[in-house]
Amino acid sequence: MEGTRVCDICGREHPISELLEFGDVLLCAECLRTETVVCERCGTRIWNDDNEGDSETPLCGRCYDRYYTTCTDCGRTIHQDDAYYIDEDDYDARCYTCHCRHADHRVIHDYYYKPEPIFYGEGKRYFGVELEIDDAGESNPNAEKILRIANQDHEQVYIKHDGSLNEGMEIVTHPMTLDYHLHQMPWAAILNKAKELGYLSHQAGTCGLHVHINRTAFGETEEDQEAVIARILYFFEKHWEELLKFSRRTQKQLRRWADRYGLKEHPKQVLDVAKGSQERYMCVNLTNYHTVEFRIFRGTLKLNTLIATLQLLDRTCDVAINLSDDELKDLSWTTFVAGCAHLPELVQYLKERRLYINEPVMAEAEV
Repeated sequence: MEGTRVCDICGREHPISELLEFGDVLLCAECLRTETVVCERCGTRIWNDDNEGDSETPLCGRCYDRYYTTCTDCGRTIHQDDAYYIDEDDYDARCYTCHCRHADHRVIHDYYYKPEPIFYGEGKRYFGVELEIDDAGESNPNAEKILRIANQDHEQVYIKHDGSLNEGMEIVTHPMTLDYHLHQMPWAAILNKAKELGYLSHQAGTCGLHVHINRTAFGETEEDQEAVIARILYFFEKHWEELLKFSRRTQKQLRRWADRYGLKEHPKQVLDVAKGSQERYMCVNLTNYHTVEFRIFRGTLKLNTLIATLQLLDRTCDVAINLSDDELKDLSWTTFVAGCAHLPELVQYLKERRLYINEPVMAEAEV
């Protein structure tokens, strides 16, 4: 007959065949289940007291030290690849949930931070500006100084990390009408403070000026919106050489950060190419659900250039909405800029870039 032995944990007798050896002790199946766990990473069985992870992710000490860490806020065990830090000098690891909660109190947010938009101004067309600045550090004190100017009365601006920059950050506005940007956003003071702190944008060579416009500005239905977007894309392709000059980018920079789709015979054909690519690093990025992003422009700390960029996009939207496909195809650059005469900032910039009916002017240097 089969003999019995006592489980070293619970003290009850069990048939020897039902006992399991673990280390230098014999355990019944129930005690093995309740007193030990299997390392999530390597499969080694360990005592509960030796579990360096948590109940959801049990880990032996070796695997925890090599691959895991603990969220500072909630105590959850997380893989090192899934840990978030405020900056490279921060030792407090956080899981994604706690990181997002903590980010609400940060000065410089992570790249993926996206708050609920606040719309400023009255109208249908809203412009969200992303202005990259570089060369003076991703600095919380500097960011606080810029935000103090930008957000005196309302939260109009937030600042984000951008990995494409060397020593800088990205200034992002909430959606605003063009009139609000022109007359209520303290752009002059923001740009002057950035320059005072030692930042560059155009001259840094790493920075872009990206502008988002809400898709609903192009029509009430998706069909109407896509027809207008198709004409915008066609306009960019037809007048690529002029817009290249306007952008202050080099061909190499555009190929990397804001490439073109290629001119086709009809606007819808350009749209079909754009929708098929699903690539965000294009002159006009269509991968966002609520907005169309214009990425072609080089960064700037020069107020007139910033305003002129918004006015150019506003004028482009106007012609794409009001002209038919055939009328847009017949629209020359000269005719387009002739319709900008009531926009002094845009006219000044067009003249500076030798793009306004052969009327060059002397220009201040870009920053």
